[in-house]
Amino acid sequence: MASGTDDGAVRSSLSQLPPGLPAGALYRQANLSRLSFATSADLEPLRGMEAQERADAAIRFGTGIAARGFNIFAIGQTGARIAEAIRPLLDEAASHRTPPSDWVYVYNFAAPHQPMAIALPSGRAPALDAAAAEMIDDLRAALPATLESEEFQRRRSAVEARFHGEAERAFESLGEKASELGVAIIRTPMGFAVAPLKDGKVVPPEDFNAWPAERQQAVRGVVEQIEKELETTLRAVPRIEKERRDAIRALQRETAMVVIDQAVSEASAPFADLPRVVAHFDAVRADLLENFALFLDGENDKAEPLPAGLRMGSPFDRYDVNVLVTQPEGSGERAPVVEELHPTLSNLLGRIEHLPVQGALVTNFRMVRAGSLHRANGGTLVIDARALLTEPFSWAALKRALAQERIVIEDVARFVGLTTTVSLEPEPIPLDCKVVLVGDRLLYHLLAAFDPELERHFKVLADFDDAIERTPENEALLARLVATLARREEVPPLAQGAVLRVVEQASRLAEDSARLTLLHEALRDLVVEGAHLAKRAGRDLVSRDDIEQAIAAQRHRGSRLRELSQEAMRRGIALIDTSGSRIGQVNGLSVVALGSQGFGRPSRITARVRPGSGRIIDIEREVELGGPMHSKGVLILAGFIAGRYALQAPIALHASLVFEQSYGGVEGDSASAAELVALLSALAELPVRQDLAITGSVNQHGDIQAIGGVNDKIEGFFELCAARGLTGTQGVLVPESNVQHLMLDREVVAACEAGRFAVHAVRGIDEATSLLLGREAGVRGPDGAFPEGGINALVERRLGAFAEQRRAMLGGDGERREAYP
Repeated sequence: MASGTDDGAVRSSLSQLPPGLPAGALYRQANLSRLSFATSADLEPLRGMEAQERADAAIRFGTGIAARGFNIFAIGQTGARIAEAIRPLLDEAASHRTPPSDWVYVYNFAAPHQPMAIALPSGRAPALDAAAAEMIDDLRAALPATLESEEFQRRRSAVEARFHGEAERAFESLGEKASELGVAIIRTPMGFAVAPLKDGKVVPPEDFNAWPAERQQAVRGVVEQIEKELETTLRAVPRIEKERRDAIRALQRETAMVVIDQAVSEASAPFADLPRVVAHFDAVRADLLENFALFLDGENDKAEPLPAGLRMGSPFDRYDVNVLVTQPEGSGERAPVVEELHPTLSNLLGRIEHLPVQGALVTNFRMVRAGSLHRANGGTLVIDARALLTEPFSWAALKRALAQERIVIEDVARFVGLTTTVSLEPEPIPLDCKVVLVGDRLLYHLLAAFDPELERHFKVLADFDDAIERTPENEALLARLVATLARREEVPPLAQGAVLRVVEQASRLAEDSARLTLLHEALRDLVVEGAHLAKRAGRDLVSRDDIEQAIAAQRHRGSRLRELSQEAMRRGIALIDTSGSRIGQVNGLSVVALGSQGFGRPSRITARVRPGSGRIIDIEREVELGGPMHSKGVLILAGFIAGRYALQAPIALHASLVFEQSYGGVEGDSASAAELVALLSALAELPVRQDLAITGSVNQHGDIQAIGGVNDKIEGFFELCAARGLTGTQGVLVPESNVQHLMLDREVVAACEAGRFAVHAVRGIDEATSLLLGREAGVRGPDGAFPEGGINALVERRLGAFAEQRRAMLGGDGERREAYP
């Protein structure tokens, strides 16, 4: 590879490379000397949220305060398993709250479309339902039997005889009177008629016509009189019949009242301490007395085509009780803790179900179903915030319920105008529920920014830490967490070495040797996978090697693109040098993120310079492949150049920077140090060592600042160097502030310990350029000049030459003599 310098000079400069960081700085081993244990089974399990003091205090405060609006929003990083972590605290708080009321819906006899909600002491709703059902069953048997008894039939016969005799007596009296007046009342096919009599016999019409006119006239007067009285008597018959029916119904009602009163009294007796239940039974008694004839219809005895809970149209439906929510047996003296996994509108607020009957959708109060707010009423409801916000209408409905402090069953079809079907309007139920939303930080802060009502309803923020400081005490705490996860997942215990390795991996996952991750999901997966490997090998104890293999397997499963990237570099498709030196060319380091995994990848960064108008072109930005953070980094290094060199004249530089063979977006400022080194190399015309790579961001004063993903970046360059053969001169420059984050792969640590690879920590750009360009940078002296022969002096001299060239091209009068960039 062309170097631009004498190979001997290069070798001389390589031999002067200072040693890298010691192995102890590259990987921090766990220290569990505070614990005495052989396996994780010997460790005390973690109780509550010992590692989350801030969140623990917030949850305890939120569950302890009863004031309105102090609901909880628990936030943390994905994988923290927040809902699972807070469940013990919620259960503990629930154990100190009295069990909530049961709720039932009953028929509203005054307004049938508005079922009434009745609260009962915890656990008593099923008894009320059973009492109502037993009452109707008893009446369906007792009423027909009573109204068909001999005693009732005897009394009924007496009533009928009394009214029947009254009608007969009226007819007999009228008949006797007619006989005395010489006429008779006879029944014909056309009804009743009055005819004259002679010698006790009806006079034929021809005989009657032979009578003298005076006698005919007298008889006609008598006939008209008797006809009028007959009409009056006949008109009295329906009244007598009605009186008869009324008397029989009154007799039936009187008889039924005894049976109904007894049945209702027996059903309501256990609930005498509940006024609303007693009032409902009074309404049932009144309705039963008005409709006792329902029990006399033989059709009602036929079997229902559907189960009792689903039958529709039965005349006895209105006497049922719909148990909306009751505390299950075995729940003890505690409030419920409910987790809603699918917070649709109906799952939250409840719903009114319908059944198709003869082509129509019908419903009644028995088809009202509870939502999770009903089931959690009096206790705690846990909802995933992301799931809640992705369900139409749910978030707004939850806020309405919290604001009104009542649960109103709403039909989503009405909101979108899909139906205008007349439905029920169940009576709202008072809401007394602690709501806990669980989500990630970004979601919470976006919601807080765009919905001002969030802080009105969720005043308590429980912010879960992603990691904790890595102290001996916290390492012991994490070891207990590992033991807790092993017990919870019912896997074999972990040996001491395996626990140590998990603790160390927790530091790697935190990307900080001074911190330990608290993401339960990642640690659980590691424990479960290590246990699986141990079981497959026939061991009852998880060893350190099992955990090592699990870590390697996790990395291997997501390494397809990493391997393809490395292969492209090894085959020379992606041009990355790991030996020699080149002017204006630097090996930068980046991280490719793929879901929960990522890998480091070297990138060739090049710079070209010439005299110009002081513009540094970021090619990535020009073609819209560079993100704002990357563009900011380029502008910062432009500020560094302008503030350090050729201060007596305007910067007359035209430079271009680019990530070679970059076909995707570039974001972040972690390559700004590498870009600055490439630019200084091009200006000083000094070659950059290609067996070294650099990562870090730079500020306008030349300080190299910490970046993320330092472990992946180092390992990405090491893997390429190892594939081509380690020479002992290869290494990576990282910001000194990143040394505390190093938790490198054991293969990298072993190579560094053997002197075949090195990790160098640098504070500023001068230190970095000295290592990469093979000579001292030089510091500006009291005379304002850089030491002769140093990198900075060469850069300033080149910039001065550019300025002279630009002045010559523009001319002394400031007019352009020829085109110039």
